[in-house]
Amino acid sequence: MAVIKQCTASDAQQLQDISILTYKETFDEHNSVENMNAYLEVAYNLPKLEKELANPNSYFYFALVDTEVAGYLKLNTDAAQTEPMDGKSMELERIYILKRFQKNGVGKALMDKALEMAEQLGKEKIWLGVWEHNDNARAFYEKKGFVETGSHSFFMGDDEQTDLILTKTL
Repeated sequence: MAVIKQCTASDAQQLQDISILTYKETFDEHNSVENMNAYLEVAYNLPKLEKELANPNSYFYFALVDTEVAGYLKLNTDAAQTEPMDGKSMELERIYILKRFQKNGVGKALMDKALEMAEQLGKEKIWLGVWEHNDNARAFYEKKGFVETGSHSFFMGDDEQTDLILTKTL
């Protein structure tokens, strides 16, 4: 059973480590080394993560199995959302789990935390972007009641990809 722990500024290095590792596990085989490295340098550099951790409209959580970080979650509200949304929406920007912990309830525990936070903050909707070819993630989100409501471009280095926008009304 995963224990969910809110991240603090002192977790920045551990957050960077788990972010890079889970992202590479998920997307390495679908992208060139150059595009992957370019993306990781921008998305997960330590000063950027420290700034995100300090943002009062962003929330990070680790999922711990025993004492090991098995995955993490990033939620955004208000101006921290990556797409313009109203104040009644919350973005689930990242939910990543190490492959060896997948399909063991870690994703469910993180999703439960996201839904609990949305309720606590008085949100009416929770939304996310997911790569159109990430079938496992899409199936997980659909099982949790998310429906496709749009799409947007996502750049992996110089490769333009499509993320589907999925939304769940609470």
